[in-house]
Amino acid sequence: MAIVYISLGSNKGDRIGYVQQAASLLGMDEGISIVRSSAFYETEPWNMNTKTWFVNAVIEIKTKYSPDELLKRCQDIEKKLGREHKTGSNYEDRTIDIDILFYDNEIINEENLVIPHKYVHLRAFNLVPMMELDADYIHPVLHKSIVEMHSDLENPEMVFLYGTRVDF
Repeated sequence: MAIVYISLGSNKGDRIGYVQQAASLLGMDEGISIVRSSAFYETEPWNMNTKTWFVNAVIEIKTKYSPDELLKRCQDIEKKLGREHKTGSNYEDRTIDIDILFYDNEIINEENLVIPHKYVHLRAFNLVPMMELDADYIHPVLHKSIVEMHSDLENPEMVFLYGTRVDF
C-alpha cells in the first residue's frame, strides 16, 4: 500500500466542519486507511483575491488506489461536499479543496495530475502541517526536506487554530 499525504482546506461555510467531513469520508473508503492528521491551521488565502481565511490540515493515508484512482475519489468527495470547479485560472472560495501532495516517492506529470503537488514547496499551509507528520520527508524532485523547504519560504507565518485534530 502506498503512503500518501493529502492536503485539506476550506474557506467557505463551516470551514472546520468541511475539513473534518472530507477526512471522515476519505477514512470511510475501503481502499483508504488514515494513519494520522495534523492539527488544523487558519491560514491567509494564498494567491487569491478573497478576504476569507482558510482552515487547512494534512492527513497521512495508506491506500491501495493508484494516483489516478485516488484523485477521482478526492474529486468525488469535493463534489459531495458542494465544491464547484469553475473554468478559468483564478482561485475561488471553496467548501473543500483536496490535493494530493505526495504519493510515496512517485513523480507524475500529467495534464490532470501532478505529484508532488506543483506548489507544495511554496505553501506554508502545506509545509507546516507536513512538518508535524514527517518533517524529514524528502521532496522527490527538489531533494529537500519539508523543513528545508519551509525555511526557504519568504513568508512562513501561520496562525494556529484550536489544536483540532481528526482522530481515527
